[in-house]
Amino acid sequence: MKFSRVFMLATVATVFSTLAAAQDYPSKTVTIIVPFAAGGNTDAFARLVGERLDQRLGQRFIIENKPGAGGNIGLGELARAEADGYTIGMGTVSSNAINQTLYKELPYDKAKGFAPISLIATLPNVLVVNPERISAKTVPELIAFLKTKPGEISYASSGTGTSIHLAGELLATKAGVTMNHVPYKGSSQAIMDVVAGHVDMMFDNIPTAAQQVKAGKVRALAVTSLEKAELLPDVPTMAETIPGFEATSWHGLFAPADTPPEIVAKLSSEVQAIMADPDMVAKIKGMGATPVGNTSAAFKTFIASETSKWAEVIKAADIPLQ
Repeated sequence: MKFSRVFMLATVATVFSTLAAAQDYPSKTVTIIVPFAAGGNTDAFARLVGERLDQRLGQRFIIENKPGAGGNIGLGELARAEADGYTIGMGTVSSNAINQTLYKELPYDKAKGFAPISLIATLPNVLVVNPERISAKTVPELIAFLKTKPGEISYASSGTGTSIHLAGELLATKAGVTMNHVPYKGSSQAIMDVVAGHVDMMFDNIPTAAQQVKAGKVRALAVTSLEKAELLPDVPTMAETIPGFEATSWHGLFAPADTPPEIVAKLSSEVQAIMADPDMVAKIKGMGATPVGNTSAAFKTFIASETSKWAEVIKAADIPLQ
């Protein structure tokens, strides 16, 4: 009886201590690990949100880029960080959904994962073709063309297992066609090789590809979001031809798995407010993305759905595990 009472008092003390810590949080600088190189979309979103968190919470939020292994190096460091809210990190569809299936082993516990804070934004891809190599002007025309040349048409990607690669595999699976995948180390060289005609087509992040589309270097056939994209408003969606086709890149904020839920909730609430601000909405849309800002629970459900969807694509395409 005495032991139970002592245990109960200790538990209550721990709860109040955690709540007090959450109320005082943050009381020092917070590090945001970005598991990709500086200058990319993930880095840009992290800096935008980090700057606003600075302003709202009165402490510095600094960016540390830890690129490599498809995001796994940075996420491994995040997983090993003290779970006190002072080290958080960015994650993407590739690093936090696709890699769960693509990699045999990850530098963190797959089952434990991370504490999702909030989904910041989604970014559609766009299907583009070299107009001199492929005459198709619509997705149905492209599918018909691909069926006449099984395995002969090449499509570029920013690397094996990226969302850009798997968008191509999703098209192959849904449309019943076969294509030759040509992986690159990043999308910039890939899109330039499509422009040059060394590769026939590719899915690419819309901000990069839109420049080439508007310059007439490539032809855009469809965007991979369920709704049309503001940067290319006249381009139809893939879903108009293949119902349910969706292959967007996304970027969100995570904490180590054992971070106190009160701190996760506080950060999530702040990110939601930031992403609802009209100025931030305009900036995110200007990047060709769709601002989100959701609860930790909603983000967790979204990640589970994305992980399951891309696991099916990886298995159906028989992509070798890394």
